[in-house]
Amino acid sequence: MAKEEGENGKKISTGSIMKEVLSGGITSKIILRNIWYVMLLTFIAAVYIANRFHAEKITRDMNRIQREVKELRAESLSTSADLMYVSRQSEVYKMVREKGLELEELKTPAFKLLIDN
Repeated sequence: MAKEEGENGKKISTGSIMKEVLSGGITSKIILRNIWYVMLLTFIAAVYIANRFHAEKITRDMNRIQREVKELRAESLSTSADLMYVSRQSEVYKMVREKGLELEELKTPAFKLLIDN
C-alpha cells in the first residue's frame, strides 16, 4: 500500500486515509491538499450531466420532428388525392353545373390556328 505523510509527520497508509474519510474524520489539510483534484472531478461531473441533458433534449426534439414529418406526409398525400379527384373532368363538369356558370363542355377537340404573315 502507498504511504503518505500524516499531520504529525508519520507515514500513513492509503487504507487508513480511506478509513478516516469513511468514518467522517477527514481533516481540512487533506481537503485543501486535494482541492484542485476535487474541483476537477466536480467540473467533469457537471459537464457530463449537462451533456446528458443536452443529448436527451436533442433526442426529444428529433422524435417530435419525425412525428411532425409523418403527419405532414400523410396530409400531403391526402390533399394530393383530393386534388386529383376534384380535377377529373366529370367532377369539374358537376361543379360548373352546381355553381350555375353558363359554360358548356366541348364536343369537338381543340385545334390550333395557324396564321401566315
